[in-house]
Amino acid sequence: MLLRYWGALPARFLTVPASDCALRRSYCGMMTECLPHFTRGEVIKGFGRGSKELGIPTANFSENIVEKLPAGFPTGAYYGWAKVDEGEVYKMVMSVGWNPYYHNKKKSMETHIIHSFKEDFYGSTLSVVITGYIRQEKGFASLDELIKAIKNDIAQAEVQLEKPEHKIFQTDNFFQNKIQPS
Repeated sequence: MLLRYWGALPARFLTVPASDCALRRSYCGMMTECLPHFTRGEVIKGFGRGSKELGIPTANFSENIVEKLPAGFPTGAYYGWAKVDEGEVYKMVMSVGWNPYYHNKKKSMETHIIHSFKEDFYGSTLSVVITGYIRQEKGFASLDELIKAIKNDIAQAEVQLEKPEHKIFQTDNFFQNKIQPS
């Protein structure tokens, strides 16, 4: 599979497989060579920290989806667009990695959709397009520092996703397809 959107990169980069971010990084030298990244999967129960401990609910993908990230996909905080089942497309932020504050043993993809939902949607299909990178994954000295950083990530996402180069993905055909979770 080749990357769907390369913008104005020279044609020689179009032959680099989308699944190999490290190879594209050597060509492009950019943090965002793996973006945009499209993925879809079932929402599973996570650690239960998002809503309860942080006040920032997250929708979690299964290990199967996390393992399908392209080789070399950097850990950290990202932003983009998300849709639950056949609902509307909303702004989102996502943590990809091991969440050093919690010393996770498994890599995760935790999506915070910037919208208030009335109830949980475990078992639903979550479709996301990751369009931008905010920061590297890092540890925090306190829970308050972590919450402050996530709120800053959300604020940055709100601004970035209004830019045309990111907003265009809100209406991408990916969100129109009724594809089963992978």
